[in-house]
Amino acid sequence: MAFEELKKDLIDADVNIRSYIKNSDEYIRLKVFKVFMRSITTFAQIILIGSVFLIALLILSLAVSFGIGQAMDNLFYGFLIVGLFYTIIGVICYVFREKLNKPLIRRFSRYYFEAI
Repeated sequence: MAFEELKKDLIDADVNIRSYIKNSDEYIRLKVFKVFMRSITTFAQIILIGSVFLIALLILSLAVSFGIGQAMDNLFYGFLIVGLFYTIIGVICYVFREKLNKPLIRRFSRYYFEAI
């Protein structure tokens, strides 16, 4: 009798362990899918919004360049001033590039560890 009960308990434990492993595997796959899809959608949004923003910035830069050039009676100077402005912005971004890492890591780690 005791042997039969022990055998039944071991079989139940085996069934429960297999069910737990199967459910854990499905849960992990679902979480990985969630993180993966959130990353892809965030990347797609950044690309879409960034490209529209860059096109708008290009058109505005051309307008400002022409405006400054007409005000100075020399289009070359207008384009030169706008080009130097973007060069200065680029140098400032390059100098402070390490300051950008910390907020990015903090934000994406929050997304990653919330999902897991």
